[in-house]
Amino acid sequence: MIPEFAGKTAVLTGAGSGFGLECARIAAARGMQLVLLDVQQDALDRAVAELSPQTTQCMARCVDVSDATQMQQVAHDVWATMGAPHLVFNNAGVAAGGLVWENSLDDWNWVLGVNLWGVIHGVRLFTPMMLDAARQDPSYRGHIVNTASMAGLLTPPNMGIYNVSKHAVVSLTETLYQDLHLVTDQISASVLCPYFVPTGISQSHRNRPTQHSSEAPTKSQLIGQAMSDKAVGSGKVSAAEVAHKVFTAVEDDQFYIYSHPKALGNVQHRMEAIVSGCNPPDPFAERPDIGESLRQALR
Repeated sequence: MIPEFAGKTAVLTGAGSGFGLECARIAAARGMQLVLLDVQQDALDRAVAELSPQTTQCMARCVDVSDATQMQQVAHDVWATMGAPHLVFNNAGVAAGGLVWENSLDDWNWVLGVNLWGVIHGVRLFTPMMLDAARQDPSYRGHIVNTASMAGLLTPPNMGIYNVSKHAVVSLTETLYQDLHLVTDQISASVLCPYFVPTGISQSHRNRPTQHSSEAPTKSQLIGQAMSDKAVGSGKVSAAEVAHKVFTAVEDDQFYIYSHPKALGNVQHRMEAIVSGCNPPDPFAERPDIGESLRQALR
């Protein structure tokens, strides 16, 4: 949807590592002005040190995307300093697992706060700016990319709280796409659904606020953490490769962005079960050994 990136402005959450940092690197290389947002100050400082020499303007804010007041201030600063952004990448995310009834209220507030409310704030604050810019300038083009997950299209067990947050992001972004196309031809949206990619998300508890860290993890949560560490750490597709897919999608107005298209077979089985009214399919049909080991560990 954005044919030319040079001189345009990109807002990226979770910009200190993973997909956010890799997309910021591409944006800088393409001549974009950057707004880098991250909750981890040291990671943000490293990103700024690397990228600010490569761009004409680089604004950085240490911000909790789940906090409406903090995000409102960021949006105000972006508007006052750079005007309406052209690319908004609502990417910040955290992971938590365990049996769904064992997740505490603090678990739900933290995961939904970052993964869902962070995206909601990005959409509700920056979309009106972009629409205003489009009304004033027929040549303006904008694009919003929200990071969900393949877990937003599937329902793997022992990670329900994460699934819920990412399904919501998929739904939100699909609706955003449809809503935008009701009112403008100048702004579009995409959803990123990565599978297992080596990023810092499996260690996202390092940034968990202290008020959400009081309870000891349950057995299922410890097992979920170990499985996540192994799966994410062994991923063969890099965050840099996924970032290039993001920019290709923005250029081509492609809505769904996948890191591992081969995983869509599992999505197809789920959708077929929904349409036919069958019970949910076995998520371990292709790897029954993993399913059996998880059952034995939890029983």
